[in-house]
Amino acid sequence: MIRKLATLVLACATLTSVNANADQLDTVIQRGTLNCGVVLDFPPMGYFDENNEPAGFDVDYCKDLAEVLGVDVNVVNLTWGDRIPSLISGKTDVVIGSTSDTLERAKTVGFTYPYFVFKFQVIAREDKNIDSFDDLKNLKVGAALGTTYETEYLAYADKMGWGRDNYTSFASENDGFLGLYQGKVDAIISTNANIATKLRSKEFKDFEAGPFVPNYDDVVGIIAKRDELAWINYLNLFLVHQIRDGNMNEAYNKHFGGDVPAELIETLRANK
Repeated sequence: MIRKLATLVLACATLTSVNANADQLDTVIQRGTLNCGVVLDFPPMGYFDENNEPAGFDVDYCKDLAEVLGVDVNVVNLTWGDRIPSLISGKTDVVIGSTSDTLERAKTVGFTYPYFVFKFQVIAREDKNIDSFDDLKNLKVGAALGTTYETEYLAYADKMGWGRDNYTSFASENDGFLGLYQGKVDAIISTNANIATKLRSKEFKDFEAGPFVPNYDDVVGIIAKRDELAWINYLNLFLVHQIRDGNMNEAYNKHFGGDVPAELIETLRANK
């Protein structure tokens, strides 16, 4: 009996040790499904296609990641503000959601190597004649709540002493562009990639891209739970292979209509 009890205790200890050492990589593979968070109102990175299916650059990365893991993919639609909470709550295993790699966010979640770089830009009606960023001083400006471009705009406005009375936070990217279209604001701040997509639509034919947020490149990474180091290491290697195996270039051609610019590749490599 004592021997049997000893064997049982040893087996339980071994199982506990295995479970304690298991990480998100093991969990995803054993489950057979990758829960991958994407912001789906942010074309061309994430959006719903004509069949109401998730599509976009970030969605393709989710699919590529699931493929190399040998699992199915479940694309989870998130707002900007949902990205970090979805990881903490376990709703997602990973978020490929164009997340700026700020030091403040890195206190809560773990970041991979960068996988994309944006510019923050103004979009407004052509008749607003915005030639420089400082022309926003006396205009009604908005941006999506919780985005880095909201933070950067407000920091610049505070620095210049403009105040915030003319600023509006929108709940989502779509709400921001709708507010701009309806005239609730004169201009909004978004990314150059998203603005370029909007300007190709008939709704925004009377709008134009304006100046960039001064002195800021928006470097974004994939995010996961901060303590999942083995998982983050795997995601880093995945990003290396996306460039090496040509998958990034394929996705870039599909969503941006050309090869990945050499300077973007160099920027990504330099920020590892």
